[in-house]
Amino acid sequence: MTDPLGWDGYADSLARARERTGTDESVVWERAKFGGHEAVTIRFEFGFLGGSVGTRTGALLEEALDQARSHRLPVVSLLSTGGTRMQEGVPALRQLQRIARGLARLREAGLPHITVARQPTTGGVWASLGADADVVLAVPGAQVGFAGRRVRPPRYADDPAYTAESQYAAGYVDELVAEDAIADRLESWLGLLTGGSRHRPAERPRADAYLDDYFDTRVTLRGGADDGAVCGIGRRGGRAIAFAAQTGTATTPSGFRSATRLIRLADRLGLPVLTLVDTPGAAADPAAETDGAGNAIAELFGTIAAAEVPITTLVIGEGGSGGALAFCSADRIWLTPDACFSVIAPELAAGIFKRGHEDVPALADALKPRPEDLLALGAIDGIAGPEPVTFTR
Repeated sequence: MTDPLGWDGYADSLARARERTGTDESVVWERAKFGGHEAVTIRFEFGFLGGSVGTRTGALLEEALDQARSHRLPVVSLLSTGGTRMQEGVPALRQLQRIARGLARLREAGLPHITVARQPTTGGVWASLGADADVVLAVPGAQVGFAGRRVRPPRYADDPAYTAESQYAAGYVDELVAEDAIADRLESWLGLLTGGSRHRPAERPRADAYLDDYFDTRVTLRGGADDGAVCGIGRRGGRAIAFAAQTGTATTPSGFRSATRLIRLADRLGLPVLTLVDTPGAAADPAAETDGAGNAIAELFGTIAAAEVPITTLVIGEGGSGGALAFCSADRIWLTPDACFSVIAPELAAGIFKRGHEDVPALADALKPRPEDLLALGAIDGIAGPEPVTFTR
């Protein structure tokens, strides 16, 4: 709903803004690198209706924050905005709640958020996406504050209280950074903020580490960019083995289709297949749904079920619901001792059961996702390790 109020001339204003800026909305997000540190970057375009937030902008911001959580990446917000979009009324204003919800989930995931207040940064966006960040940087001389110039009492239009320097002096901005030094300072801050080990220790090996250790040599079949899977054929001790491995992020429809292609090829050539499972689940964003997530998962389930070559699965990290199970063998599933497998994430279960965040640990226990729980249930074949433990049927 891009014009909820039917505001006279609003459609024309949107068209002019798009032509002037070359963007579809006042916010653009992407995955970018600052030095060696990757982050989801949210950039406001002030030339697009003053960088204001409308209903569609809110959806883009939520999408960016969800992708950051899915890929376990920090967030960098480059602000330049006058606040929410008056032409869309209260529906636009309520996007601030959507932003707050996305930031709360980001914090729960243990991921940092850095914001840079540029000229100008005012209104509800400063009071949500800006001031609530873990680290707040600001450009000297920029207007920074809740009240924008045109809504202040006229006698205070140029009062220094509404500046980056004033916010810095009051302790609401952590560092003043010149425009040409922003990238360098973001690289430094990201290096400091991404060295922790909450939820998933940095030393936990991912699929590439397992594949490099197991195979003498391997080649990769091309899939989609950042699709959450790597597929190919390797050689160990003179024998060729096909592999399809999840990489620790949400698997996209392209990732499931890559695995389907790989297993069909292996079945045709008579190659055994190794699958490595490590995903919070299938990608659940609108792009994944449009790309046929359900169809891609169903196709992979069917391909594995019909395969005549042996398929063996090792869960090396998180096994998240059907998106993980789709990569699994029908009769050979093993877990590493520090892996888990669950029908649903406990945080999502809490939402379904209308429980509070404090109930999440108890729900996690009740779901029995640990290797020893699953072995006792007969849901897996064994726990891999120096002394493997198997299920006795």
